[in-house]
Amino acid sequence: MTTTPQTFGTALIGQTEKALNAILERQLAGTGITEPQWVTLTLTVVGGGTLDRAELTRRVSGAIQVGRASVEERITELTAAGLLQADNDGRVQVTDEGQARWTRVRATIEPITQTLWGDLPAEDLAAAGRVLSIVLDRAKAVLATP
Repeated sequence: MTTTPQTFGTALIGQTEKALNAILERQLAGTGITEPQWVTLTLTVVGGGTLDRAELTRRVSGAIQVGRASVEERITELTAAGLLQADNDGRVQVTDEGQARWTRVRATIEPITQTLWGDLPAEDLAAAGRVLSIVLDRAKAVLATP
């Protein structure tokens, strides 16, 4: 499939983000996990499986640009679902079931991402990563300004 390259800008970024989120939502269907919960679970897993609750909250808040109260709700939901476990020392840990469910979903996502950009030249991926990282940093700076 060959498409005419679009001009880099908000429309292209937005369309890409919407398409990727639709793919993720399809993979999450039937798992009982929402997209914000997926991010929370993922950041716990890739953070080593156990994180300080305040640190996890900070990471998730920064990743999906929501307030800490919203992140706390996601942690509570995942804990109630048995995917995370919170202890009295302020630590949050992924449970065996949480790890297993995360692994199952990741296994469905991996071949899709390979299809999407696995064959692109490394230098193109590096350039895209640099540009999008700069745009993301600038967007976060705008959001930090009242």
